[in-house]
Amino acid sequence: MDELFTYLLQFGSLNPQQLDLIATKATPLALPRDAYFLEAGQVSRRVGFLLEGVLRICYYNNQGQEITRNFIDEHHLTTNLRGLEDGLASAEYVQAVTDCRLLVFTKPDWDELAHTIVGWREMVHQMTTRHLHEKLARISPMVSQDATTRYREFLANYPQLANRIPLSYLASFLGMTQSSLSRIRRNIR
Repeated sequence: MDELFTYLLQFGSLNPQQLDLIATKATPLALPRDAYFLEAGQVSRRVGFLLEGVLRICYYNNQGQEITRNFIDEHHLTTNLRGLEDGLASAEYVQAVTDCRLLVFTKPDWDELAHTIVGWREMVHQMTTRHLHEKLARISPMVSQDATTRYREFLANYPQLANRIPLSYLASFLGMTQSSLSRIRRNIR
C-alpha cells in the first residue's frame, strides 16, 4: 500500500483518514502472465495500480495483426478512462506481459473516493495528464526515426523494460517485424 500512497501524494495532499479510506477500497489482484486486465468489447469497471510486473495495451488492426500500443510498468495506474467515465466499450486489451500484482478499485469505490475526498478529481486529472505526457514522450519521436534509432532510444529511455518483454511485443510497439528487430539487435552488439 505504501507504493500507492507514495504515488498518490505526488499529486496532492491526503490526510491519514483519507489514506485509510483509500486503503479500504483497494483490493489486491494477482494477474498471471498473458491474462487480461481488460478485454476489447468490455466496459472498464475498475482502476488498477500496478505494484509489480508489466502490462501492455494492444489491439488488432484491420488486417488482423496484433499491435502493441503501449507498456505500463510498476507504480502506474491502468484503466480505460472513456469506458470508466462514459460507459463505452474498450477497443483495446490490457494484458499482463509478466506475472503482475495490482491494487484494484471498482468503479463504485473509485467514484466514492471522488465524492468523499476533496481534491480527488484534481489529483486524478494531474495523474492522467502526467500519463499522457509520458505516453507522448515515448511514442512521438518514433514517428520520424528509423528502426535502429527507435530501438536504441527505447533501450536508453526504458532499460527496465527491455529485458522483461517478449521481442514480438517490443517489435510491434516499435513498428517493425520481429526479424527486423532481431537483426538490429545483432548489429548493435
